This record gives sequence, structure tokens and C-alpha cells, in this order.
Amino acid sequence: MRSDITRRAALALALGLLALPAHAQEAGTKPLRIGIIGAGKIGGTIGTLWVRAGHEVMFSSRHPEELKGLVEGLGARARAGTPAEAIRFGDAVFVAVPYKAYPQLGADLGEALKGKIVLDAGNATQARDGDLHAEVAANGIGATSAKYLAGARLVRAFNAANYRIFEGNANRPAPRMAVPIAADDAAALELGGRLVADAGFDPVPVGTLKDADRFAMGSAGFGHNLSAPDLRAKLGLAP
Repeated sequence: MRSDITRRAALALALGLLALPAHAQEAGTKPLRIGIIGAGKIGGTIGTLWVRAGHEVMFSSRHPEELKGLVEGLGARARAGTPAEAIRFGDAVFVAVPYKAYPQLGADLGEALKGKIVLDAGNATQARDGDLHAEVAANGIGATSAKYLAGARLVRAFNAANYRIFEGNANRPAPRMAVPIAADDAAALELGGRLVADAGFDPVPVGTLKDADRFAMGSAGFGHNLSAPDLRAKLGLAP
């Protein structure tokens, strides 16, 4: 019971920190190394934003040679590797693969992901993911990701809109587009919020992984291009 109370208190503290203006979060802004598993539309889009923000990014694929054009176009802070190499490389990891790949990803690389802060951008769709979509519908998207990526310090992020929306609205003039995030781990939530901000958006902490259902695909909180105050109002969060 004591450990659960402590975890909740720490998470509440992180939620408070992330609600502060950006200038209040400037401490600890040393560039990070980020490993991206999946260099498709969402992985390529968000990874490019992080490179432009000054982070070092390893885009990964089972065929990293196919990423040559992407990384050469982004310059010295971008590189390509395998998923295993990206996990070893990253201070944080961004998972941006089709949700049907999660069980195999966990089987192949779950041990390497344990203890890592992992931003989870996956969504489950019935047409593509079949039984896995049914599992998400029954148990929740956060709980299902945590099952297959057991031991990772998960942050649900960059999954509440299409990649084109992120691409078109990153670093726009104020008010910036808000991105909802959720995590059970306070430090992971804080770092996830920083990476959302560095990509050019305003992070809106929603709560724990269970609360990620509030902005999952198909929910009332999914698919919005709103400012942080408007998104908080849409999700029924405190201003």
C-alpha cells in the first residue's frame, strides 16, 4: 500500500511539473539519444522533429540500409540501425510499428526494453490487428501495451492523431497543438512530456496508463487538433 501511495504521489508531482509553462521546465535540457523502432510514417515524422530539435536519433528497421535516404537527409544527428541497436542506443525509445507487431516485438526484444522509457505510439484497428484489437477493447490500450512490453516504462504518446496532423502542426505559432500523454511511471511521464514539447507540441498529462483509454482510437478524446486548454476541457481535466 505504501509503495502504491508513493507512486501516485510521484505521478501527481510529475503531472504538476508538466502543467508548468515551458520556460519553467528548462532545467535538464541536454540533448538525448532516442531510438525509434519503426521508421514509417509516424516514426519518420516524429523522429525528424526530434533531430531538428537537437536530439540524436537512430531510426531502425529490419533492413536499415533502406533508411539511407532518410538519415542522410537529416544530417549528422540521424543514423540507421536495427531495432536491437536502436534500443541500446536510446536514452528513450519510441515504438512506432503496427500494433499487430507488439507480441513479436515483446518476444524478440522485451528483455532489452525492460527498464527503458518507451513512448508508445501504437493503435489497434480491427481490420489490421484482429484478435489483438479485441484484446484492447476488453482490457484497454495501456494495459495491453504493458502486457506485451512488460517491464518497459511506458508512456502513451503521439497516438491520438494521424501523422499528417503532427507533421502539419509541429512548432506552429501559439497556441501550439496539444498532445495527450499517460504513464504509470512519474519519471517516464516527465521525460515523455519533454519529448512532446521538443517535437513542437504542448504535452497534456491525462493520468495513468488506464487513463490512456480516454484518448485511444475510437474514443471521444481521439483525433483532435486543439490547444492545451481546449484539450483539457474536452477530456474533463482541470485547467
